[in-house]
Amino acid sequence: MPEVIITIPDGLSDRLDKALALAAPEEAALSRSRLSRLIAEGAVSGPAGTVTDVKTRVQGGQSFLIRLDEPAPLEAAPEDIPLVVAYEDDALIVIDKPAGMVVHPAPGSPSGTLVNALLAHCRDSLSGIGGMARPGIVHRIDKDTSGLLVVAKTDLAHQGLAQQFHDHSAQRRYLALAHGAIDAGDPRLRGLPGLAFEPGGTLRITTMLGRHPSDRQKQAVSFARGRHAVTRARVQESFGTPPSAMLVECQLETGRTHQIRVHMAYAGLGLIGDPVYGSAKRASARALGDQAAQAIATFPRQALHAAHLGFTHPVSGETLAFDSPLPQDMAALLETLRADASGT
Repeated sequence: MPEVIITIPDGLSDRLDKALALAAPEEAALSRSRLSRLIAEGAVSGPAGTVTDVKTRVQGGQSFLIRLDEPAPLEAAPEDIPLVVAYEDDALIVIDKPAGMVVHPAPGSPSGTLVNALLAHCRDSLSGIGGMARPGIVHRIDKDTSGLLVVAKTDLAHQGLAQQFHDHSAQRRYLALAHGAIDAGDPRLRGLPGLAFEPGGTLRITTMLGRHPSDRQKQAVSFARGRHAVTRARVQESFGTPPSAMLVECQLETGRTHQIRVHMAYAGLGLIGDPVYGSAKRASARALGDQAAQAIATFPRQALHAAHLGFTHPVSGETLAFDSPLPQDMAALLETLRADASGT
C-alpha cells in the first residue's frame, strides 16, 4: 500500500482534513473529501498515533503519515460521439473540440469524454502512453474551452508531439473575449509585477503558477513557487467608451493548467463568462450598451477558444498548421459587442 508523508506548513493551524488538503503535494491528487475518508478509515497517523477525527486541530510543523488505498483503474469505453476532425492520418488526429466536452475520463466525468469518442472513432489505433484513461492525449484544453488539440495514434508520434509541447516549439494561439482593455499607457498594468509590454502593444505576462493556497480546484499566480508560465496577449478589437471589453489573441509560450484564465485575471482582464477567475464587476451598460452588457452577463462559459495549432509532424517532419473559426456562441457575443459599439 503506498504511503505519503505530509508536513503542515509553519503558521498554519486548522482542522486536520483541511490542513492536509492545503499541504498535500499536487502530484498526490488528495482532495479534501478523499482525505476525510482516509482519516475516518484510520489510514492517517500523526505525532500521537492514528487520527480518526477530521476536526482534530493541527499545528504547523506536525507531520502525518497517510496510507493510500490503491485507486481503481479508470477504464474508458468507446462511445459513438460525433467528432469534428480537422486532420487525420495513421500517426495522429487533430480534433476541433466543442465547449462542454471533457477531454479524458476522471471521477465525476466517467463517460461522454473526448477519449470515449476517440476510442470509437480510432478503434485500437491510439497511443498507449497515456494509460487506460488517457490514450493518445498529448495535451488538453478545459471542458468549457473550445477548439483544437492533437491526439497521438502511435507511441512514436506521442513522444515526438510531447517533446514539442515540452520545448514550446508547438504553436498555440487562443482567441478570448475579456473584460477591460490592454493599454500600454495604463500605469496599473505597468505597475504589476510580471507584466511588460513588447513591440506592437503585446502584453507579456510572466509569473509562476501553482495550486491556490486555499482552493485546490484553482490555480494562482506566485513569484515564489510553482511552474514558470508565460502568456502573450494582443488586442484584436476593443469595445465601449471608454474601452471596457475586447477580443484578444493569447499566445502560450508555456502550457500550464488554466494559464490564460489565471494570467488574464491577474492582470485585471478576466475572461467573460469565466465562473472561477472572471471579473466580479458587471459589464457597464453605459460604456458598452444595454444589449452588450446583458449578453456579457449571461454568457454561460469562459469565452476562450483554441483557434490555432501548429507543430511539426513527428513522423513525416512536415510542418502542419490548423485554424478553427470562433464557435457560434462566441461569434454571436462578438457581433453583439460590435453592433452596440457601432450604435446599430
